[in-house]
Amino acid sequence: MTDILRTDRLRLRLVTEDDAPFYLALVNDPAFIEHIGDRQLRSVDAARRGLRDGPIAMQAKHGHSLYLVERLEDGMPLGLSGLVKRDTLDDVDIGYAFLPAHRGHGYALEAGQAAVRHAAALGIRRLAAIVAPGNAPSIALLQRLGLRFTRRATLAPGQPPVDVYLTELDG
Repeated sequence: MTDILRTDRLRLRLVTEDDAPFYLALVNDPAFIEHIGDRQLRSVDAARRGLRDGPIAMQAKHGHSLYLVERLEDGMPLGLSGLVKRDTLDDVDIGYAFLPAHRGHGYALEAGQAAVRHAAALGIRRLAAIVAPGNAPSIALLQRLGLRFTRRATLAPGQPPVDVYLTELDG
C-alpha cells in the first residue's frame, strides 16, 4: 500500500479495491448520504467498482485523489480525505468523510491540514471545497483549514445547491 501523507497520528494512503468493505460502510452512513449523497452502493462488489471508478481512476488521471485515512497506532481505517477534481468545478477541491465513531477526535482537521499542504506541494494554487449549506461541523472545519465562503452554486441540474469555499495556497 502506498503512503501519500503522514501526520502525528494518521497515515493517508492510496485506496485499493481491498478497502471495499470499509468504503461500503462509509458511503452508507446516514450522515454521508445526507451531506454528500447516496452513491447507491449496496454490496462489496459495488463498493469495489466505486473505488475503481472513483478514487483509483482519479489518482491515475490527476495524480491525486481521496486517500484512506488510517490511525497510525493500529491501522484502523477512519475515513477518507484528500483532493478531488470534479468536472463540475473549475478548481481542485478538498474532500473528506469519516465514520461516525471517528468524528469529534480531530482526525478530519489533521488529515485536512495534511491534504492542504499536499495540494500546495503539488503546485495547486487555489483550493476549493463544496459543502451542504446546513452542514455546520463541515463548514467549521473548512474555515479552520483557511477556506472562505465565496458563493452558493448548483453543480448539476436537479441537484441541491452547495456552498463553495476557496483559499489561495502558497507555493
